[in-house]
Amino acid sequence: MRVNAVVAGVGMTPFGKHLDKSLKWLAGQPVLAALEDAGLTVADVEAVYSGNCVAGLVTGQESIRGQVALLDIGLGRVPIINIENACGSGSTALNQAAMMVSAGYYDVVAVVGFEKLYHENKAISYAALGGAVDVEERDRFMKGHGEGSGQNRSMFADFYGELAREHMAKYGSTLEHFALVTAKNSYHGSLNPNAQFRDVVTVEQVLAAPVVSPPLTRPMICPLGDGGAAAVLVSERKARQLGIHRPVRLVASVVHSYFEHPPGSPDNVTALCIAEAYHESGIAPQDLSLVEMHDSSAVMELLTYDHLGLAKPEDCVALLVDGHTRLGGRIPVNVSGGLLRKGHPVGATGVAQVVEITRHLQGRAGQRQVEGARVGLAHNGGGTIRGEVAAMNISVLVR
Repeated sequence: MRVNAVVAGVGMTPFGKHLDKSLKWLAGQPVLAALEDAGLTVADVEAVYSGNCVAGLVTGQESIRGQVALLDIGLGRVPIINIENACGSGSTALNQAAMMVSAGYYDVVAVVGFEKLYHENKAISYAALGGAVDVEERDRFMKGHGEGSGQNRSMFADFYGELAREHMAKYGSTLEHFALVTAKNSYHGSLNPNAQFRDVVTVEQVLAAPVVSPPLTRPMICPLGDGGAAAVLVSERKARQLGIHRPVRLVASVVHSYFEHPPGSPDNVTALCIAEAYHESGIAPQDLSLVEMHDSSAVMELLTYDHLGLAKPEDCVALLVDGHTRLGGRIPVNVSGGLLRKGHPVGATGVAQVVEITRHLQGRAGQRQVEGARVGLAHNGGGTIRGEVAAMNISVLVR
C-alpha cells in the first residue's frame, strides 16, 4: 500500500548509557518533544504506535510496554499498539502508523521507539539480543564461535566477523576500509549532540582497538545503547490545518520478512523491500540526498551501498575511499553518526533515522546539515534467519 503521511514533528533523547533512566523517561521525553515540535499536545493524539524490542528481557516489563511507558505524560485512553520486530521495531511502528493515517483512520498519530539495553549484568543484554535469531540454530552457532559468544559479546558480533571475512575474500576489502567507515561516521557523530560517541577517531585508532570478533575491532561494531525517538505523523488535511507550508512527507514505508530462496539468489527480502520502496516513491538511487542505514557493523555499511544501488558491488569500497559518502560528498551516508557512533537502542533506531532525515529535509540539522537535502532514505533491518535479515524496513521521505 502506498503511504502519504506528513511528519509534523520529531524528537529524541540523547543515546547512550542511561542506567538511571526508566523506560518512562526514554519513551515519554521524545514524544513530548515531537508534539511540541508539531505544535500539538497530548490531547491531539488519536493513536500511538510503540516500538520496543527487549524490554521484557532486560527490565521485565512485558505485554503493555507502551501503555506503561507513556502513562506519566498523560497518554492513555487512545489505542496504544505495541510492536516488536527486532531492530526494525521502531520502523515497523512507523509503517503501521503511516498506513492508518494514509487510509484516513487517524489525523494525528504518535510513533515512538525506545529501548533500555544497558544492564549492570551485560550477559543479560547480550542474551536479550540473542533472541533475534532462530533459537534452534542459535546454540550451534555460538558453540562454533568459541567461549564468550553470546556471553561477553553479542552473538551478532561473530556474525559480522563472518561477513567481514567473506567481503574481504570476495571484493578485496581490507581492515583499513572497515576502519574508514567507523572513522567517517565518528566525524559525523561528533557533530550530533544526541550521539552516544562524539569523539572523532582515526583509522589508526580504530585498527589499534581490541579485536571483538576477528577481524573486527570494537569500534567496527555498534555498541549497546539506551534511548528513545519519536515522530508525529499527520494527514494532509491536518497538515494544512496546522499551516505546515514545507511538509516532509513519508512517501514509502515498506516492511517484508525473510523468505526461502535459493542460496545467493538476488530474490531476497532486502532486494524486495528496496525495489518496492523505489517503485512506490518514484525515487531512484541517484535522487537521494542522504541515507541513514543500518551500519550495525562497518562491513554492513559497505554491503548496503550495493543493496541500495549507490554503487556496483565492486565499486562500493571506492565510493567510501573517494569520500562520496562523507558529509559534503555525493551521497552522504549516516550523517547522524550511524549505529556505530550515534548508537543503537534497538527499538529506537528506526524512528531516530526518520528524526535525522526530517531535520535535514527541513534545513535544521546544524553543523551536519546536508545542503539542499530534498530526499532521504532510511534502511533498517532486524534479526537474522539463515544468515540473512529477518525483518527489513525501508522508508523514503521527501521535502
